[in-house]
Amino acid sequence: MMLRPGTFLQDRYEILEQIGSGGMSVVYKAKCHKLNRFVAIKVLKEEFCDDSNFVSKFKMEAQAAAGLSHPNIVSVYDVIDEGQLHYIVMELIEGITLKGYIAKKGHLEVKETIGIAIQVAQGMEAAHEQHIIHRDIKPQNIMISRDGKVKVTDFGIARAVSSQTMTSSAMGSVHYISPEQAKGRFCDERSDIYSLGITIYEMVTGYLPFTGENAVAIAVAHLENVMVPPSVYNPDVPPSLEQIIKKCTEKMPERRYTSAKELIADLRKVLLQPESHVAALSKTPKSQTALDGETIKLGSKEVEEIGKHKSLIEDEIEFPKSGSSKQKPDEYLNRPTKKHPSRHSDALNYYDGYRKGRKEEPEENEDEVNPKLERLLAGVGIVVAIGIVAVLIVVVMKLFGGFSHAGLGSLHTTVASNEAEMETSTGEDGLKDTEVYMPDVRGLTEEEAQTKLKASFLTMKVSYTSSDEVKKGYVISQAPSADSVVLKGASVTVIVSTGSEKIVLSELMIGDQKLTDLDASTAKTFLESRNLSVTVVDEESDTIEKDQVIRYEPEEVEENGSVVLYVSSGPHVETAYVPSLTGKTKEEANALLIEAGLISGDVTEQSSESVASGHVISQAKVAGTQVEAGSSVDYVVSTGPQIKRQRYVASINEVYDPSNLIGPGASGSTVSVMVRLRQGPDSNPLYKVLMQTTRIRGNVLLPISFTSIESMDGTDQGQVEVVNVDSGEILKIYPLTFFAMD
Repeated sequence: MMLRPGTFLQDRYEILEQIGSGGMSVVYKAKCHKLNRFVAIKVLKEEFCDDSNFVSKFKMEAQAAAGLSHPNIVSVYDVIDEGQLHYIVMELIEGITLKGYIAKKGHLEVKETIGIAIQVAQGMEAAHEQHIIHRDIKPQNIMISRDGKVKVTDFGIARAVSSQTMTSSAMGSVHYISPEQAKGRFCDERSDIYSLGITIYEMVTGYLPFTGENAVAIAVAHLENVMVPPSVYNPDVPPSLEQIIKKCTEKMPERRYTSAKELIADLRKVLLQPESHVAALSKTPKSQTALDGETIKLGSKEVEEIGKHKSLIEDEIEFPKSGSSKQKPDEYLNRPTKKHPSRHSDALNYYDGYRKGRKEEPEENEDEVNPKLERLLAGVGIVVAIGIVAVLIVVVMKLFGGFSHAGLGSLHTTVASNEAEMETSTGEDGLKDTEVYMPDVRGLTEEEAQTKLKASFLTMKVSYTSSDEVKKGYVISQAPSADSVVLKGASVTVIVSTGSEKIVLSELMIGDQKLTDLDASTAKTFLESRNLSVTVVDEESDTIEKDQVIRYEPEEVEENGSVVLYVSSGPHVETAYVPSLTGKTKEEANALLIEAGLISGDVTEQSSESVASGHVISQAKVAGTQVEAGSSVDYVVSTGPQIKRQRYVASINEVYDPSNLIGPGASGSTVSVMVRLRQGPDSNPLYKVLMQTTRIRGNVLLPISFTSIESMDGTDQGQVEVVNVDSGEILKIYPLTFFAMD
């Protein structure tokens, strides 16, 4: 259910405004009147409230998260059930999501990236110590406050969701999911570390490392594809940070950091000394994971198994996001790779498995071998090798005519000349036989690029990303760059466009209705649920019904972008400006109204000590106001000073109960009321305000207690009225009798 501003929860939290909407919840800004502070309230959507098991798990996980207290975790204050209303009260963060921050800056500087990563890891470490795994670490769930503090939100919530079959709008983004999560297997602290590694990659490059046309394709990419080194996109990334990212995002959990604490230590080391050495990756048998740039190919059964978990890995329609959100707009850079020869080559060599130009990182041996056994195996190996060489010599000597010295000499000469020829053989283009010039495949389709590289004896590795400039299926950039010299058989990384991620407004539908079929309120609410900012502009229309959407701008919009709705204000109406009547005679006032295209309305009389008799004291419509032409204007004419008459006085002491009018739920509603005295005939009533407008709760009794109320018209009858200021409705009437006073 949607909560309106002014609604009270638990007689304590006043809803102020909706600030975000996600797949399974709506987030409101509220004020806690008990502690006089602002909070965020995350309300579970109605479609999830009917499943008692889900609600129970949701509460259990939220209560566990409420036990976390850390500067880098958004605090959970309370978990509340109120009938069919289930919600979490949490700390309100005034700031921006990390996703929106990356979108604004394109990519972050290395030091800034490390600083944010350390704070996120500190929050993770605190949660992991309490055996709470986040399961949905991503930039959308990381908030940056106005003072630069980084906080992780939604701890524990993802676990409740992961047990349900959820819609695509309710699940975390598959772009950050770990391989074990993609397969629906057991998750632990290392799953969060993987997701943080992907987040660090995105911070420092502006790109997501794994993309695809749908959720399953992206999940398979996490399992199969080798990550393009971040230095390919951003040459400023030091090798040490690149090594940290690689270790965080290893496909096998046992090859990653075992704890957030270890990760923090390496991040701090790199922050102080960017060129320092960090912990090397542990070795794993080649049959278990992709080493030296190899790609793991999944069998059809494994892909089918991932497909079964599709509901757990669909992309999120994000909330503002705290929000998103939603949390802006989440956009990625589609820029060509910057040229930086030395670092660029290093990154490619690292990626392709031949590490020229960069020192080999020392690696730990995962399977330690007993020294005695190692020496024994070495000895056996030498004996076997000597035997093989002896056999080869015999075979070769026989081929060259026996064991004669001449034959042996001929063999030595032939081998030596061949070696010399191999070392010195070059073509007319100055290339060795083992080298080729890198062809330019930018702007080609993926298939065309594959064919062109194959013709040059090169292999291709593909990474996908969105682009507003390059059409879907075409190559955005390549590494190494065109015309550079590479070895035959080398691997070329190409980045292929998946098309624009912009939202096409004409394709948005509610049922079978487009935006232009909706009224302004419905269209605005719908667009805001997609984390878009909406501005409504009134526009006259003779053909479109009032309050219906006429058109919108722009046609396409980035996520978390802005949309202008042009809404019909109805047919064109001729207008006129109200003239000033104050101080004019009745005849002058009527002449001014006619000249302005207006008519005289109700004219009443009232005594005045300051305005001469027959002149206008006041008018109902303020001078200068634009009104419909031909409409009427009421005004009051002075009768001169008031003649002293008999003074009449009355008193009243009553209590008005608004709940009789509002009914059930009165405690959560408010109403603006005023109390006034009314006297005189219905055709020309007189009013006097006894109590100014005040806003009261629906379950609060309103005292109607006034003494020495003086009669306005010198009569002994009148009535006290309780009036709804917003609607003008008279809620209660109390008859009043006045008594003459000496």
